[in-house]
Amino acid sequence: MSVDTSGTETGVRAGRREWLGLAVLALPTLLLSLDMSVLYLALPYLSADLGAGSTQQLWIMDIYGFMIAGFLITMGTLGDRIGRRKLLMIGGSAFGLASVIAAYAPSAELLIAARALLGIAGATLMPSTLALISNMFNDAHQRGVAISVWMSCFMGGMTIGPLVGGVLLESFWWGSAFLLGVPVMVLLLISAPRLLPEYRDPDPGRLDLVSVALSLGTILPIIFGLKELAKDGVHSVPVLAVVVGLVVGTIFVRRQTRLTSPLLDLRLFANRSFSGALGIGMFGGIVMAGTFLLVTLYLQMVQGFSPLTAGLWLVPMNLAMVIATMLAPQLARRFRPAYVMASGLAIATGGLLLVTQVDSVGGLALLVSGFVLACVGIALPSALGIGLVIGSAPPEKAGSASGISETSGEFGIALGVATMGSIGTAVYRSQLSDSALSGLSGEAVEAARESITGAVSTAAQLPDRLRLDLLADAREAFTEGLNVVAGLSATLFLVLAVVAAVLFRHVPPHGETELETAPGTDADVPCENHPGPYAHNVPESAAESDVMRITSGSRGAAS
Repeated sequence: MSVDTSGTETGVRAGRREWLGLAVLALPTLLLSLDMSVLYLALPYLSADLGAGSTQQLWIMDIYGFMIAGFLITMGTLGDRIGRRKLLMIGGSAFGLASVIAAYAPSAELLIAARALLGIAGATLMPSTLALISNMFNDAHQRGVAISVWMSCFMGGMTIGPLVGGVLLESFWWGSAFLLGVPVMVLLLISAPRLLPEYRDPDPGRLDLVSVALSLGTILPIIFGLKELAKDGVHSVPVLAVVVGLVVGTIFVRRQTRLTSPLLDLRLFANRSFSGALGIGMFGGIVMAGTFLLVTLYLQMVQGFSPLTAGLWLVPMNLAMVIATMLAPQLARRFRPAYVMASGLAIATGGLLLVTQVDSVGGLALLVSGFVLACVGIALPSALGIGLVIGSAPPEKAGSASGISETSGEFGIALGVATMGSIGTAVYRSQLSDSALSGLSGEAVEAARESITGAVSTAAQLPDRLRLDLLADAREAFTEGLNVVAGLSATLFLVLAVVAAVLFRHVPPHGETELETAPGTDADVPCENHPGPYAHNVPESAAESDVMRITSGSRGAAS
């Protein structure tokens, strides 16, 4: 039995304490997703109470995500240095305190500051929980189950969030939505020292503060620019923000290559399982985030549902994803993960092809069926992909790997909303007929052409005949945009299915004998000190040539 650099025996199956510890780690995961979904319902109430303007409302919503995205890599690496349990408890304490400040904030400005602190604290929770899971569950199958539970809690929070939020807002004031985090974090602080072991890098090196600043200067402008491009289209400020982020990112990467203890260990990317799983996860996030945006708009603007009703129609999709996520490690025990991931992506492709056939009238059943299939399909590679990322990293770098994985997901979501949303909007504008806009004022025409939301708002102020004509045409134009985006997404998923089948074909089913590999090498050479569960002994030249050919094709298809 081998021993990793932190002194933990590998290959030992987890027992009762580890599974109880997983329940503790699931708490902050559930809370973070609840916090995100509940705020959408609370926003109108808190805006009225605090007198928050439109710009302040946007910052109340967005600053949380900005801070999480910006600090994930830093916090993941910091956990490796000071201890993952210690960082989790620090983050939990900060999250609870910030929740109380947010709940009783007397002004929009203080609420924005509290939301920023919540985001920074949230950035400590996600990579810490995932890194601890990787350390507690050394058996590949058990780790896969644990990661699936972790992911399912996040999806479960998104599912019950609107229901919990609706009950709270009907019975209490808007601040009650933020106080959900306080008892959860108190329970975490009490139980973590008893149930969670401590892990840290035995030779962590010094935390480079310049690298921390450069990572923030890279991630925050890019995420901000992508979000602004998604909301307002192409104009100078978001484009400049993205360019600044890319320039700072180049400086950041160059600095990491020169440091003996880098904030971001670029050697992790030399392992094709690590980088390949990250890439598939990011592209999957692009597709699902962009399509999900259009699906939610379809439910509200085309079908005319309220936000709460639309949220209830999304419940079957979330439940389907939870079930498939839990099923993924069981399938990977019988079949190679490559085939499970590729099959999932093929199922998602079929689901999105169904969405291409959705009409503006009577298309609800087909939309829900197609997107349920897409959610089932993407859940399989998502659950196994996180296991590949974490399993490919050495134990002392698990926090850093977790932070990279979470940051990749944030980029995928932001890029998906920006690109797929822009494509859908472009198709909508090209399909909106002039006849539906005839008889409208110039201001009304401009609003209707801007987006489906603008068209619905404009139609509400028109006489019956003009209103019905504009609504019918706008809804058909928007549905056409949804069909086009679903078609492009299906194509990308099909390419990813082939990539996954080739890229991970060396990975054995969970539970089979695995060769130990070193993550920092192109050839994944066997290494005594890294008991990676996804090691392999496939001749590198053949595998690499196949990967190069497939990924080259995927870039062409994506463009």
